[in-house]
Amino acid sequence: MNGALYTAATGLRAQETNVNVISNNIANLSTNGFKKQRPEFQDLLYQDYLRAGTNSSDTNTIIPTGIQIGIGVSTGAVYRITTQGSLTETDNSLDLAIQGRGYFQVQLPDGQNAYTRDGSFQLNAQGQIVTAQGYTVVPGITIPANGTATTINSSGQVSITIAGQLAPQVVGQLTVATFINDAGLSAQGNNLLLETEASGPPVQGNPGTVGFGTLKQGFVEASNVDVVSEITNLITAQRAYEQNSRVISATDQMLQNLNQIS
Repeated sequence: MNGALYTAATGLRAQETNVNVISNNIANLSTNGFKKQRPEFQDLLYQDYLRAGTNSSDTNTIIPTGIQIGIGVSTGAVYRITTQGSLTETDNSLDLAIQGRGYFQVQLPDGQNAYTRDGSFQLNAQGQIVTAQGYTVVPGITIPANGTATTINSSGQVSITIAGQLAPQVVGQLTVATFINDAGLSAQGNNLLLETEASGPPVQGNPGTVGFGTLKQGFVEASNVDVVSEITNLITAQRAYEQNSRVISATDQMLQNLNQIS
């Protein structure tokens, strides 16, 4: 009977994790480049009270099914789903969205590279293209102060128009990075991800080449969270939590009845 209490408690913990993930998805509904997450659950070990396939008599008759009782559930992983989010037009020349695979590369203060799908970029006091936190977008392109317009094509080539000159001037080339296992990247907050052993090393290339997405200037990628699906998942998780709570209440009542009989 105590096993039922433990099993139901693991169900409560699992659904609590489920609700935490769903709430984070919904909270980031308007976060640029956010990728929703999905918890994955797995059953725990089983107790063998009667093993299937053992002999049930001296004449070698075989027990066909046996008795196995599970002891609950645990969270196996929280998986990041990297499907494309919709593109939102901003009319800001420094805003960029990736259509397809790839991440923008960002240099952190410690020199380490981070990766993001959030292309809402700005200029710092030196004219460098940076993130909202002021981190330099690799490879560190500087827009001259005398530039009157900035153009970034689908292949990541950055050009500026200078007053008095007809031909645009190329000032840099943006690159993007891909990973063999995007779900293995480690989220650090501020829309930044870090490489891990699970993600594998980054593969860098120009946008639009084989295996890399293209850039779209004047747009940002929205979150890929589907609020209708998340609310449906939330209701399902709530019902599952309630049912596990009922199991605990029923088991407790049964134990009280047993104590009274004893």
